[in-house]
Amino acid sequence: MIQVGIIGGGGYTAGELLRILLHHPETEIVFVHSNSQQGKLISDVHQDLIGETWLTFTNTLTTDIDVLFLCQGHGQSVKFLEQNDIPDEVTIVDLSRDYRLGEEFIYGLPELNKPDIQQSKRIANPGCFATAIQLGLLPLAKTHEIKDEVHIHAVTGSTGAGQSPVPTTHFSWRSNNLSIYKPFVHQHLDEIKRSLTQLQPGFDQALNFIPVRGNFSRGIFASLYMNTELNVEQLHDLYHEFYANQPFVLLSQQNPNLKQVVNTNKCVLHVDKHGDKVLIISMIDNLVKGASGQAVQNMNLTQGLEETAGLNLKAIAF
Repeated sequence: MIQVGIIGGGGYTAGELLRILLHHPETEIVFVHSNSQQGKLISDVHQDLIGETWLTFTNTLTTDIDVLFLCQGHGQSVKFLEQNDIPDEVTIVDLSRDYRLGEEFIYGLPELNKPDIQQSKRIANPGCFATAIQLGLLPLAKTHEIKDEVHIHAVTGSTGAGQSPVPTTHFSWRSNNLSIYKPFVHQHLDEIKRSLTQLQPGFDQALNFIPVRGNFSRGIFASLYMNTELNVEQLHDLYHEFYANQPFVLLSQQNPNLKQVVNTNKCVLHVDKHGDKVLIISMIDNLVKGASGQAVQNMNLTQGLEETAGLNLKAIAF
């Protein structure tokens, strides 16, 4: 069994990670670290896990493990690794943005970097918006077909803002409401541009990204469009070829809806042509494919397991 530890166990991503790992056929959770929740039952904090585990939170750390997940807030992973000597043989999967743009960690988007992930002990899990948007654009970048500015409109659920309450996550504010934040300057743009440049050297087109706070708790629904000379058959062939061996990216001929992906590690893509523009719809669950599910997918790759191990999650009912 793969021995696993979790740092920062009290938040949404850690709760989702625990839900997946408790039912993973090849993992055993050794400890769940949390300074704020020390001594409490995990199921008292992550109440959806009632009856599934009797583990308690601890504030002690052991390195006698195979994989360590870092689920702390942004900026905390760097501090943790500076203050703690983690052996080189322990695989680290960091769910924060601390190492996504550096060279110390491999950028953990499996559909882009699978061979490198399989050989690495240090993985930087991608951002949720970044995952949805990149999966919508990678096939075009691979064939150097992003020749014009890209317009992106993406709506995210409230869990994307984390568990600590802020004014824009309160139910009374979020319910029956919409708002734009960080237009054109969202922090995930840097990792998106880096990945596109990896496939399309010299990429310099504008990414006009409008992030929207949605009035729901889970999921990201992104729509992207740009000018292209490719016809719809060429576009479909391009996407089918790129994702032929990627088990979690599904191409839909139907106009999709968010419930198809919530609670799963899937990304559902819909590609269509309207006049001289390609429209791409890309949908994920921000806590699963956008965070903890992708982290487990990366763990599976580093440990020589089937990529899909433990990730046969069911979409929510209609």
